[in-house]
Amino acid sequence: MTVAVVTGASSGIGEATARLLAREHGAALVLVARREERLRALAAELGAHASFCACDLTEEGAPARIRGHVEERHGRLDLLVNNAGAAWRSTFAEGGWENVRRHMEVNFDAVVRLTEELLPLLRRSAPSAIVNVSSTAGRVARPGSGAYSASKFALAGWSDALAGEEAPHGVHVGIVLPGFISTEGFPQSELVDNRFTRRLVSTPERGAQAIVDAGPGGKHERYVPRPYWIAAAARALAPWLVRLATGGKAGGRLVTRTGADGK
Repeated sequence: MTVAVVTGASSGIGEATARLLAREHGAALVLVARREERLRALAAELGAHASFCACDLTEEGAPARIRGHVEERHGRLDLLVNNAGAAWRSTFAEGGWENVRRHMEVNFDAVVRLTEELLPLLRRSAPSAIVNVSSTAGRVARPGSGAYSASKFALAGWSDALAGEEAPHGVHVGIVLPGFISTEGFPQSELVDNRFTRRLVSTPERGAQAIVDAGPGGKHERYVPRPYWIAAAARALAPWLVRLATGGKAGGRLVTRTGADGK
């Protein structure tokens, strides 16, 4: 039986991933997020093979607590899904270094710390997999979300390097880059309600399928929705064009948060 840790599992993409892994892959799950009551209810729904560890991943002892939970209940780990993340809207002039710091703490540092703690288990259980949920904003940045993009760019770059480092040890590293995803906290109503833009918005369930593709499925990289790879390709081939398309007014309204659910 596959043993999987899923962070940010109390709602959104994380919850959908837990359901998919339990339903179609019969996985034993360790659900991680801050909201204990939500995790408890989901674990009860998913059955005897699901447990939870309620914690804030930015806290010093959180990675060790999660490792202890996994070792006590399962003694092995086949899949780590680093899905938890957060975003705060601000330009750099308004938010400054502090806004960059808190994005990095949640979206990058916490992922690196948890991965470091669980990597020995993943190597011991190889073949195994890590899936890091970055964002399309981790390949293409735009005004108003620079701090978020910085954290997701860092996660994407680190994931690319980690994939090469861990392949000889039997640990596959995949990356998922969501675009607009309609979740509980970010319903994307302005886009969904407009018939010209609603196709730009995907669902947590499709995000979950991309995670499975990038983990057990062995894919290296998945965009959600899939056509978003075009934006990343355009950024590499014609950065001036992407800047022109995304520039707008630097202090303009940011209508979305992409990526994972950090609750």
